[in-house]
Amino acid sequence: MQSRPFGRHGLNCSEIGFGAWAIGSHWGAQSDADSLAALHRALDLGCNFIDTAAGYGNGHSEKIIARVLRERAAAGKQERVFVATKTPPADGIWPPSPYCRAEERYSEAWLRANVATRLANLGVQKLDLLQLHTWTRAWNRNPTPFKVLRQLQREGLLGLIGVSTPEQDQNSVIDLMRGGWVDAVQVIYNLFEQEPAAELLDVARECGVAIIVRVAFDEGVLTGKFTADTKFAPDDFRARYFEGDRLARAVAHADEIKKDLVGTGYTLPQAALKWVLAHPAVSTVIPGIRSVAQAEANCGVSDLPAMPAALVEKLRRHNWRRGVWYGGK
Repeated sequence: MQSRPFGRHGLNCSEIGFGAWAIGSHWGAQSDADSLAALHRALDLGCNFIDTAAGYGNGHSEKIIARVLRERAAAGKQERVFVATKTPPADGIWPPSPYCRAEERYSEAWLRANVATRLANLGVQKLDLLQLHTWTRAWNRNPTPFKVLRQLQREGLLGLIGVSTPEQDQNSVIDLMRGGWVDAVQVIYNLFEQEPAAELLDVARECGVAIIVRVAFDEGVLTGKFTADTKFAPDDFRARYFEGDRLARAVAHADEIKKDLVGTGYTLPQAALKWVLAHPAVSTVIPGIRSVAQAEANCGVSDLPAMPAALVEKLRRHNWRRGVWYGGK
């Protein structure tokens, strides 16, 4: 497993991290036994970065991670595993509207209580990285929640502070980076969604902000395992994400990428991860992992040679300006 600097923060992280949403909730049936085995296997293969959130099963994902880390410590494993988690805003519109008030959605009382729960679920006294799970450009002029988080950082409850971009306006976090409010940003960046390369990634590099890439597989379609007829359970997040004709359209676009990969030696999921990692601003990419086989496949990508520059450039043609699927057609 290759490692990369985590921004300017004096630590290195595995370039392939563990996305822990699916082991918590919203991705169909998942047994804790499979989740535990997947986590252990990924860590055995050199993964040392795990991303989770309060909303992944109402803390269930965090608790599974805590159990794995306890088991490994009891077994005498000498390793440093960096765990990033997230706190959502208080109940209300998601993502926050321009009329929401930061002091209400991320009040100091809410943040302190939520941090206490995250600490308890993970079984630690200090969080490695706490990310606000969404944001709105409307709060940039007075980012009160980050002032509270910096205070919690001074109190020793938080290591680093970050934000997960709102899907509808990822560039809204650029001012936060330039203002020194965040140590890390979690962003959607993949072969279809290439907008972060226009400015966000370069600003992060200039400011020493770590970049965590989520949705590298576009919720699975860039693994190549879906067809236009694939069906998802009603409680599976992807049933909504790919509703209507979205799945058929996405599969057709993925098939075009496969044509560009003929003779390259890359499978589609390997290329999806290697293309993301080709950008020097990226600290780690966190594909969702829910089985030993997925842990081995995803972690193994780190051992492959870097994607040739000519192929990186060629695949840029698959930039797909489809708008945002999370909040509408």
